[in-house]
Amino acid sequence: MVKLSSRTKAETVLVIGLGRFGSSVASSLIRMGHEVLGVDEDAAIVQEAASLLTHVVQADCANPESLRQIGIGDFKTAVVAIGGDLEASILTALAVIEAGVPTIWAKANNERHGKILKSIGVKNVVYPEARMGQMVAHILTGKMMDFIDLDNDFAMVKTRSPADLVGKTLEQAKVRQQYGVTIVGIKRSGEVFTYAQANTIVQKDDLLIVLGETQLVERFASRT
Repeated sequence: MVKLSSRTKAETVLVIGLGRFGSSVASSLIRMGHEVLGVDEDAAIVQEAASLLTHVVQADCANPESLRQIGIGDFKTAVVAIGGDLEASILTALAVIEAGVPTIWAKANNERHGKILKSIGVKNVVYPEARMGQMVAHILTGKMMDFIDLDNDFAMVKTRSPADLVGKTLEQAKVRQQYGVTIVGIKRSGEVFTYAQANTIVQKDDLLIVLGETQLVERFASRT
């Protein structure tokens, strides 16, 4: 078992459950410069993750005693990334809460799962499958290249420039007044994304980063 000092634990993100979601979160945190302690009960998964994560431990995630041996109470941030086993997810989240970890994120497979997690005290619940389904539904229409749900009714999309904006500056187009959205970035073929300015002239086939209420950005992208 990996031994970490209390100071190291406080600076390390604990990720419990190293399936697709957990390993994705953990590896992304590593790329961002954070230390990660990954925990999973599957020996094969732990062995595979050992080369990718800062630290990795095999333990029964749903067993409070096993988690206490890791010293989960010394961590400031934990991610409960168990989704397939509802009971294990709830028991693990409860153990992390009882250990006093101040910031907890947990994966939920559906609304019922999420409600249970929130009812026991998890404030940050994410629904990765639902978000992925929503993103795919938006992209497969061909009107958007990317869709990010920022909140329940706020989103950011990447889409092509609509014909009626071509040749106009953003100030002339009055995008916010006309469509209720904000163009925050723009990219031309062969160039990198740049911040959109009032004097930016929209050209045909420009890629636009658009921010606004979900229905409004959907409506804007549908015009491309």
